[in-house]
Amino acid sequence: MRQQFQPDPLQAGTRIDQYLSQVCGGLSRSYLQKLLKSGQVLVNGAPVKANYKLAGDEQIELEIPQAQEPEIAARKMDLDILYEDEDILIVNKPKGMVVHPAAGHFDDTLVNGLMEHCRGQLSGINGVMRPGIVHRIDRDTTGILVVCKNDLAHNSIAEQLKVHSVTRVYQAVVWGVIKEDDGTVDAPIGRHPVDRKKMSVNYQHGREAITHYHVLERFSGYTYIECRLETGRTHQIRVHMASIHHPLLGDTVYGPGRDPFHLEGQALHAGVLGLIHPRTGKYMEFEAPLPDYFRQLLDKLKKMK
Repeated sequence: MRQQFQPDPLQAGTRIDQYLSQVCGGLSRSYLQKLLKSGQVLVNGAPVKANYKLAGDEQIELEIPQAQEPEIAARKMDLDILYEDEDILIVNKPKGMVVHPAAGHFDDTLVNGLMEHCRGQLSGINGVMRPGIVHRIDRDTTGILVVCKNDLAHNSIAEQLKVHSVTRVYQAVVWGVIKEDDGTVDAPIGRHPVDRKKMSVNYQHGREAITHYHVLERFSGYTYIECRLETGRTHQIRVHMASIHHPLLGDTVYGPGRDPFHLEGQALHAGVLGLIHPRTGKYMEFEAPLPDYFRQLLDKLKKMK
């Protein structure tokens, strides 16, 4: 599918990948960068790179490849599906499950299970490796994800995520006792300047990131909190809480290397997800109960009071 754009002169100086991510609803910036790299974006008839800056009077042509049938093995899995209709599927992801195929995980991901369950009814906007996936949570984070079964749903929910209108509430246990009952961390997040596998608070190159937290219960040396995301950056809660010296319990990447409770990853659960249904226009909210490991952790902490 070919699309054409003509930037406004006021947008002169904007990187073309940034401009396209603004005008192409539903296409991620990383996917657009792949299209730029493969020569599928032309400016005045010639291919350009992602760092090309607009002059403000160009003719831009974007060729979006037809969604391909993913060459991903369908695997029958016991998915915890909280809701499903013709457009969306709400799934409660367990700890240890990777969302989409990547190095080391090609046949045991949520996508493999979705391929079997949905049988061709997944959006193709995010490419062959991420059918239906419009957002994700980390492997060791449990809880709610919305999956898109068609491009109408994908575009709608991607736009809601872009304008920060999706309700996302997480529960977490952090190191240390937080004194205030409520707080907000407003600090941009970007790639770590040295370790490219990590994220960090980055005021020079990071993107806006805002996390609101509320204390649910205090224990001896730990705090049980609720986090509401205003934005959705990679590892946002993990990075933000570590930045205020309250890293997540079990998070050996952003917190202490030790874990006295042997949690196998951070104590973080995506408990609530609310969105506008892409077809009906009605607000819907879903809740996933705390997983067993989390409830058992809270019981242990209560006994330590």
